Amino acid sequence: MVKEIYGKKLGMTQIFSEEGKAIPVTVIEVKPCTIVAKKTVDKEGYNAIVVSFGEIKEKNANKPQKGIFAKAGVPVQKHLREIKVENLDEYEIGSQITVTAFENGDRVDVQATSKGKGFQGTIKRHNGSRGPMSHGSMYHRRPGSMGAHTDPGRVFKGKKLPGHMGSKTSSILNLDVVRVDADKNVILVKGSVPGAKKSVVRIKETVK
Repeated sequence: MVKEIYGKKLGMTQIFSEEGKAIPVTVIEVKPCTIVAKKTVDKEGYNAIVVSFGEIKEKNANKPQKGIFAKAGVPVQKHLREIKVENLDEYEIGSQITVTAFENGDRVDVQATSKGKGFQGTIKRHNGSRGPMSHGSMYHRRPGSMGAHTDPGRVFKGKKLPGHMGSKTSSILNLDVVRVDADKNVILVKGSVPGAKKSVVRIKETVK
């Protein structure tokens, strides 16, 4: 069975180890993901299962979504995601992937969309240093030198400039699973993970 699942970030807290040491953890709610379709090498070029999760009223789903769930014979849910697998025969449409796929002590990679920060300058966006703050300085929080003089006469690619910050797919690798609570459908992961509260989080077995 594949060790990958989707959940919802609830926030951060701390728990205590048996030695009394405080451990900062992120609480992720992971309700069962239902398998609603399969994708094959012959048709799509790769093997994958399509899973659904999240509550939604049926009237709020669009027609293509309703068609997928009607074909699978399962209730309509909010989100649809793909999980690549090796052997499709191990999975049946209508079956579920639950939080029990993970155990205490597992190492996982967590992926989500980072918080959007809007338009930001180089100090906040790229951790740049500010210029002199004394009288006469014109470069307090500006980007700094744009490059050489007449030759080459352009700004080099990769120059760290102001722009949109955040709201990008971000991954944190090799995190510890501190606790798995199957009764409450919750995973506690050590440390922080990307995304705002209630955002969709992807949890999978680490690649390292």
